[in-house]
Amino acid sequence: DEMNRKLVEVARLAEDHKAQPTAGIIDSQSVKTTEGGGFRGYDAGKRIKRHIVTDTVGLLVGLVVHSAGIQDREGAPDVLKAIVSRYPSLRHIFADGGYAGPKLRDALKALGRWTVQIVKRSHSAEGFEVLPRRWVVERTFAWLNNYRRLSKDYEEWVHTSDAMIYAAMTHLMVRRLAREEGLFVGLSS
Repeated sequence: DEMNRKLVEVARLAEDHKAQPTAGIIDSQSVKTTEGGGFRGYDAGKRIKRHIVTDTVGLLVGLVVHSAGIQDREGAPDVLKAIVSRYPSLRHIFADGGYAGPKLRDALKALGRWTVQIVKRSHSAEGFEVLPRRWVVERTFAWLNNYRRLSKDYEEWVHTSDAMIYAAMTHLMVRRLAREEGLFVGLSS
């Protein structure tokens, strides 16, 4: 977790952003488990949820793995509570309609000054539509899905699931930084 935080700062600086993000995007991904997997909940046949917050570049700043039976707006305060001290300047969150309503707003009042902006799909849209800001967190999930160990939740313990996700993000950020000219001499992409 600490290594991820440091790499996020370095990667953000390399991309001409401030080291600390001020805005993020939250979403969850339901993932099937194997027979030996850890906790379980029910969400359309899937078993666990990876609840993440990314910065506006797509780098992981918050993560909680929990039962798929927990709704997005109920799991969001846990993720945001986990990052409030690590990223004190992050106070604005973009989210989908699953996070709408007073329940989340009331829960966030106890955590400090947070603003949540619900990004909704246009009523006139037909078919697929890229939503502003929301596509960033979806791209991060796609990056994670490229790692075979994350195709399902194989882990018996939640902290091991967290570690596998952080390992994948570390790999992604180190590769991204290695491509930046002159940052890491001797590493190839």
